Amino acid sequence: MTIENKSFQWIINIIMMAIAIACLIPFSLLIMSSISSEASIIQNGYTFFPEEFSMKAYGYLWTHWSELGRAYGITVFITVVGTAASLAITSMLAYPISRSDLPLKNLFAFLVFFTLLFNGGLVPTYLIYTQVFHLKNTIWALLIPGLLMNGFNVLLVRTFFMTSIPPALIEAASIDGAGEIKIFYRIVLPLSLPIMATIGLFAAILYWNDWFNGLTYVTDSKYFSIQTILNKMMTDIQFLTSNSNIAGSSATSEIAEIPSTSVRMAIAVIGVLPILIAYPFFQKYFIKGITIGAVK
Repeated sequence: MTIENKSFQWIINIIMMAIAIACLIPFSLLIMSSISSEASIIQNGYTFFPEEFSMKAYGYLWTHWSELGRAYGITVFITVVGTAASLAITSMLAYPISRSDLPLKNLFAFLVFFTLLFNGGLVPTYLIYTQVFHLKNTIWALLIPGLLMNGFNVLLVRTFFMTSIPPALIEAASIDGAGEIKIFYRIVLPLSLPIMATIGLFAAILYWNDWFNGLTYVTDSKYFSIQTILNKMMTDIQFLTSNSNIAGSSATSEIAEIPSTSVRMAIAVIGVLPILIAYPFFQKYFIKGITIGAVK
């Protein structure tokens, strides 16, 4: 390796390290703020080193652990099931419209693209899901509306199939007697792990962070997801602190003891931590090529 190449490599490494540090700074500030006392945050603002260490925010959340535990279970369930279903539907739709021998493939591709430009609006969508499909206050309300399939993901996977899966490989498998289903599951999907992992991560993040479906379609607390519970807790804290003068003296003192600012930070930590832990397990698939097989 020449001196110029080594210098360029060092520059690239320094730039990437700076970008990585810049990404870690907000999370570090978030965690430090969640373990700071309310008084120190009000007096000194947000700091990377807590002036006064306090776990009151997490203690407050612990008092609601029964609700949080149930909500975590629901969120994990809808994230796992929703991601698996989303990957299955997306790949099974993207593969046919990537094949040049599919009749009317351009029409089907246009219908997928059309959904990216136009939709029925919030009110008709709500009426369809609640009055026609009767999804309100069911677990399906957290799985289906707006999340189960994304037109952009379908087109992204279709492009990957068209550019990265050799037609000669599919043709060779067909000549050897493999049917379309066997070709899809035994050849196409194993060669598509990078795009499947990417789309799966996108879908998992959307399901984990979704609060809109819970806010719109769920009023029964037993179906609340973790994001819905945390959003409700944050709204309740804001309401209590802004209307503390209406309550009696004893209630006012209890409200004053709620670490409202640090609780917001703790809520954000609880919401984002599981997805951060899961990310490294998906990362290995991003660097994998598709050199598993070869064109016959």
